[in-house]
Amino acid sequence: MKIIIGSDHGGFRLKSFLIHALTLKGYEVEDLGTDSGEHPVDYPDFAAAVGRKVVADPTTVGIAICGTGIGASIAANKIAGIRCALVYDGYTARMAKEHNNANVLALGGRTTAEEIALDCVVTWLNATYQGGRHQPRLDKIAALDCSLRSAGK
Repeated sequence: MKIIIGSDHGGFRLKSFLIHALTLKGYEVEDLGTDSGEHPVDYPDFAAAVGRKVVADPTTVGIAICGTGIGASIAANKIAGIRCALVYDGYTARMAKEHNNANVLALGGRTTAEEIALDCVVTWLNATYQGGRHQPRLDKIAALDCSLRSAGK
């Protein structure tokens, strides 16, 4: 499974840690930037890039990181077809996949310790969407994507 990852300056350090740790675990990781934590950049640019790549290739998943993860999750969820979940522990990461079939995970570079973030990612990657009673809810979310596009928004 290929992981697409991107961050702003506030998430750069956590992104770098995750790329290294996930690569050591055998995952293929594509880094969409930013290349430094020194210069301010805009999180919507990187979260949207992650979302677009994941939508273009449904065999991939994404990780979007900013200072808190809040802005990255909001921005990624503006991309039709993305179900981005901001998580903060293994339980929320597992639920993001099992109940919501999240295809992008958002993390806070300034709010989430490295080992907790790694646990979140690995837990999410190893979880399986449960379908069943959850699918009608995801269908409603997909319908929202369609209704917004048809309304020209």
